[in-house]
Amino acid sequence: MNIQSEPGTADNGEARLVRLVLLVDDSRLQRRILRASLERWGYTVVECGSAEDALEVCRSQPVDLIISDWMMPGMDGPEFCEAFRALPRESYGYFILLTSKSETVEMVHGLDVGADEFLTKPVNASELRARIASGERILRMEHQLREKNRLLSSTLAELQGLYDAIDRDLIEARKLQQSLVRERSTRFGESELSLLLRPCGHVGGDLVGFFPAGEDKIGLYSVDVSGHGISSAMITARLAGLLGSRSAEQNIALDLDDDWTVVARRPEKVAEHLNRLFLEEIETEHYFTLLLAIVTIETGHVDFVQAGHPHPAVQHADGSVEFIGHGGLPVGLIPGAEFESGEIVLQPGDRLFLTSDGITECEAPTGEQLGDDGLCRLMKANSDAAGEDFFVAFLRDLTTFAGVTEFSDDISGVLFDFGRSHGA
Repeated sequence: MNIQSEPGTADNGEARLVRLVLLVDDSRLQRRILRASLERWGYTVVECGSAEDALEVCRSQPVDLIISDWMMPGMDGPEFCEAFRALPRESYGYFILLTSKSETVEMVHGLDVGADEFLTKPVNASELRARIASGERILRMEHQLREKNRLLSSTLAELQGLYDAIDRDLIEARKLQQSLVRERSTRFGESELSLLLRPCGHVGGDLVGFFPAGEDKIGLYSVDVSGHGISSAMITARLAGLLGSRSAEQNIALDLDDDWTVVARRPEKVAEHLNRLFLEEIETEHYFTLLLAIVTIETGHVDFVQAGHPHPAVQHADGSVEFIGHGGLPVGLIPGAEFESGEIVLQPGDRLFLTSDGITECEAPTGEQLGDDGLCRLMKANSDAAGEDFFVAFLRDLTTFAGVTEFSDDISGVLFDFGRSHGA
């Protein structure tokens, strides 16, 4: 051969991947001839006179390339190849069979048991070197793929660690968001207020709550921020700060009159203020729908604004349900938007139900949405239940309708039972 490689490098200068070559032949002369060529080309060579001995070498050393005779006493070349392929290995081993056979059936058998190449005896040195070069290319590609897989596995492990950290943070964020609804059920004399908040993920864009709104008044609100996830949840946290405080200095829905008495602002003016705030100061891409109601506890009088939110449902003492409100634009969507107020007077035994669209747009397995008619049906079916018991029964029926236990949208509601006795 007139071209020789330096030990440890291939002809193209790349690092040699075939570090150890195993020669297996029961002919000592054949092994000596092949070994001379291999060592001249820079390879480290180990010899074995039988497949059984060669298999022990393979178990103890990381053999990169095997050149094995086909016909040998005891275990022959194909049997050795099959046993070699069964060994646990981190990397691939290239296998060349030496044979005097040329029948197609025999060649197919060799491929079936895992051989990569065949060389006809007597071996031509140039042909052997070409076969080894081909094996080196295969091993190099396998090595590169293994390194990429290792890097990918390492990256995935890092990503999993980051995901786990984010998941832990989101679990804590869910707890914090749930804490925004401090009191799930509160009595006001013969009336009762109950709140429902169930995000579809770790955190969601729905918010419900109430606040004292002056003498004998309470404010109720139901909010649905566009989108889902962390950014929507952050908007709900901001809104909780703007609407949830009992202090007139901090609650955008409250004001102080001349004698420093806390009074409720008109609901439609609150919506207009929030619209300006979100478009001019907060400058978020999110908008939200809002139902804000100021309830006079003694008389049942309700002033409210509906800003793109589902219509409030009023269930009368006889079980019938009506929807009130004018619809209106969402908050934070159109500059200068105006909002229209509405009012209703609840009678003893009536209930006011504010819901998010996660309820009315809840889908059955057929794709049918619950809608206003379905909401009426569920309210009538559970008209005898009050407060938190109503929500337990309502969610049970909604789950049955959806056919799932995890909803695709946030579920929230505010229920005000007016003038119902404690035993109702």
